[in-house]
Amino acid sequence: MTVSPARLEPSADVDDRASIGSGTLVWHLAQIREQAVIGDDCIIGRGAYVGPGVRIGDRCKVQNHALVYEPAVLEDGAFVGPAVVFTNDYFPRAVTPEGTLKTGDDWEAVGVVVRTGASIGARAVCVAPLTIGRWAMVAAGSVVTRDVPDFALVAGVPARRIRWVGRAGTPLEPLGDGHHRCAETGRTYVEHGGTLTERES
Repeated sequence: MTVSPARLEPSADVDDRASIGSGTLVWHLAQIREQAVIGDDCIIGRGAYVGPGVRIGDRCKVQNHALVYEPAVLEDGAFVGPAVVFTNDYFPRAVTPEGTLKTGDDWEAVGVVVRTGASIGARAVCVAPLTIGRWAMVAAGSVVTRDVPDFALVAGVPARRIRWVGRAGTPLEPLGDGHHRCAETGRTYVEHGGTLTERES
């Protein structure tokens, strides 16, 4: 295990083959599996699970009891709320068609990708394979079954886009003609063809 200087609570179960970045905090009863890579200045909450080979960027938060199954990827600044679940088996079965217990060789894991700055609310379920776009937000309790565009706020079962949000996470004010503004930061955005982009300042 590569640790430089991180804080690992004694009850955390961190595999020796995992890599934990500088300034990262791993709290009580969290489990980090082999070959997982966690960047600098992250927080891994109590009871969280990070699967084998999962990659987590810098300044991410994985809150209490979140389950991040391999081969998930979290880019810098991603937020995963309490009790969020990332699935990794699109057609899950405990046994093969012949009735024998499945092993790792009997299925191919698929993953969730969380792009820079995106947030996933408490108890949401993300059904892999899918991508949560940059600075997007998933409302608490949602079930996400398809890709989420950059800056989209999605909610429901299954999740659908209900608003656009900016980098601050607050809903944007529509200005007309596809233009939007963040009241908190003053940034402006343009909607075109179901996507939202930041306007250059």
